[in-house]
Amino acid sequence: MYIVQVASECAPVIKAGGLGDVVFGLSRELENQGHTVDVILPKYDCMRYDHIWGLHEDYNDLWVPWGGGSIHCTVFGGKVHGLNCFFIEPHSNESFFNRGKYYGDNDDNLRFAFFSRAVLEYMCVTSKRPEIVHCHDWQTGLLPVMLFEQYKYRGMDSQRVCYTIHNFKHQGGGSVDILRAVQLDNDSYYMSPDRLKDNTLPNHINFMKSGIVYSNAVNTVSPHHAWEARFGNEGYSLGHTLYVHEDKFKGILNGLDYKVWNPELDEYISMPFGPEDFELKAYNKKGLRERLWLEEKDRPIIAYVGRLDDQKGVGLVHHALEYALRRSAQFVLLGSATSDAIKNLFWQTKNRLNDHPDVHLELGFNEELSHLIYAGADMMVVPSNYEPCGLTQMIALKYGTVPIVRGVGGLVNTVFDYDYDETHLPEERNGFVFYQTDVTALESAMHRPLELWYTDRKAFNQLAIQGMRCDYSWRQPVEQYVEVYEKIKV
Repeated sequence: MYIVQVASECAPVIKAGGLGDVVFGLSRELENQGHTVDVILPKYDCMRYDHIWGLHEDYNDLWVPWGGGSIHCTVFGGKVHGLNCFFIEPHSNESFFNRGKYYGDNDDNLRFAFFSRAVLEYMCVTSKRPEIVHCHDWQTGLLPVMLFEQYKYRGMDSQRVCYTIHNFKHQGGGSVDILRAVQLDNDSYYMSPDRLKDNTLPNHINFMKSGIVYSNAVNTVSPHHAWEARFGNEGYSLGHTLYVHEDKFKGILNGLDYKVWNPELDEYISMPFGPEDFELKAYNKKGLRERLWLEEKDRPIIAYVGRLDDQKGVGLVHHALEYALRRSAQFVLLGSATSDAIKNLFWQTKNRLNDHPDVHLELGFNEELSHLIYAGADMMVVPSNYEPCGLTQMIALKYGTVPIVRGVGGLVNTVFDYDYDETHLPEERNGFVFYQTDVTALESAMHRPLELWYTDRKAFNQLAIQGMRCDYSWRQPVEQYVEVYEKIKV
């Protein structure tokens, strides 16, 4: 099968978050299973060009219809760690992708509406005719609309769209002027409540809703998050739209790239290890302490790796640090704050505890250091307010670091409580789960693995080894995606 992935990110060349990891991992596993995959991306000025091999002009005279005229573009091709990628570069005064960043400007809606139009125009004029166009998140939500309403009349009537939603909170959209920019010229038709009209904002279109309505299949990135979006508040006003289109909506758990995240192969850690030689993990704990100037003593290390923002339960992250110290544990944090208030809180904490022998806060992100933290820590706290899938807990499991998670989204589908999970046998359990958002619930969940570590180290280590044996690779998710592709293709 020939599949084109369309996204705003693809790791490691373009990565702002988990979306980039998913696009790369999914595409690579599809190729491993014998499918042909192209990935089409914006050509940002700030992307990692050092990860592209053989960058060259693939098509240098692409004219993309836009507003009352058209914008000239060049499309570049190259290999990203073996993956066939194409990068669209518009030549216009708007400098859509020459901003020194991927997101965060007031015209993001127009930038990615243009990108979606440019992808379709490029496929149209170069006779790229995949069976499946796989679109990701709000940035590509208008693509299936334009495919169905415009490009099917230009020889693209057999292409089918799978639309994956990675984060319902960020939906994209804007005024009807966007429709005129992409030449969808029939306001009353497109602003119908059963098409593009935003469910809450008057006179606005919603990119994510557009993708749901016009795609042939829609999914989010874990089964439990699909339920939350459909029946709870995690759909952020799109619950009714998902109800209308429930026959084509499901959850497919993300996978983890075990070529990147594997303690038996990892070059960034002190000592490779696996479930059969788990005792070698101790060398990584020692290496982590040496790297971060923590005191060497017989205490557990609890870690947090990830963004510092409201989605990730930042208040509970901060409390986990304080509780760990009260319980004679050590605490390591690696993450970037997404607001000034959160940044100030953690810098104040870092300054206050700067000389503490049991704490290290690394306020930024360092990919190399994250590998050593996963390998050296005993426990990983993930107290998210919502978590569509989550990769942190999957990585922690692979590295024998016992996860302590809040029971939301994909965390429910991957972490099974050591004491209370009745749906899994004791030998299948792999972590600790809490459900409320208060500090009492967090402390209760942290207390149980700490007690186990202090009172029955053998049982704790066995639990960690059980986590290492979980299979959250891309193999099974890709099989589910291929089933979806087969179901919708002509």
